[in-house]
Amino acid sequence: MKATLAPGITVTREFAIDRERTIDFMGEDARVYATPMLVRDIEVTCRELLLEHLEPGEDSVGTRVEIDHLAATLLGMKVSITATLAELKGRAAVFDVNASDGLDTICRGRHARFIANVEQVKQRLKQKQAKAGAA
Repeated sequence: MKATLAPGITVTREFAIDRERTIDFMGEDARVYATPMLVRDIEVTCRELLLEHLEPGEDSVGTRVEIDHLAATLLGMKVSITATLAELKGRAAVFDVNASDGLDTICRGRHARFIANVEQVKQRLKQKQAKAGAA
């Protein structure tokens, strides 16, 4: 981790709400931003912020998401997601997040990520794969 990784850093990313980001189970007239896609976009936003402050060979994985999805966002609208690093304890990072579609605040919450060494993660996954293959 670089010295620039400190509470208070923030980023805002914009996402266009296309068909892939919407629900389909209520019909075409009710296509709105799906909560799982909102969570994905929050994770992407937080990860990209971290990557700017990590060393080569480091990345992060999501460990917790707590959000309130407050308002519907229509197909074709744009959403701005703002993530602010609220806490950094060792390799554990916690972000305050909020999102707006220009008309409403659509989300508030927190997202936690763990900063990991990519090679160490790959080795642990290989060990787990070997155990799973033996079962």
